Amino acid sequence: MSEKPTILVVDDEAAVLFTYRMILEQQGYAATAVETCKQAVSEVHRQNFDLLLCDLSLEEKRTGFEVFDAARARTPNVPCVLLTGYASKEAVDRADREGIAVLFKPIDIEEFLSTIATILKDHHHGKAN
Repeated sequence: MSEKPTILVVDDEAAVLFTYRMILEQQGYAATAVETCKQAVSEVHRQNFDLLLCDLSLEEKRTGFEVFDAARARTPNVPCVLLTGYASKEAVDRADREGIAVLFKPIDIEEFLSTIATILKDHHHGKAN
């Protein structure tokens, strides 16, 4: 990967979103950060991302799964990570079935970065084969 990997980050808490974006940019990623499901869906229709990081609970009872579904309708194999403080068994089971990684809040920065690096590396090698 010669270009910076592009990552869409979605979280309805502005301070959390700012922190994620700053961490990702410090690591050399090109991060786009939005606060709502509606903004995120608009972004995934506008451009392809190398990875999506999305909070489970968004505005007006919308969820990160809506963002993932919209992105995968356009780019079927885009890797996704669900970020959540609390996820029901149903949400974790759905993420597992759909090949979506789950990270629990409060996010451990080391785990956050290693998960992202591993997913991007695995996805890149999967494309090469």
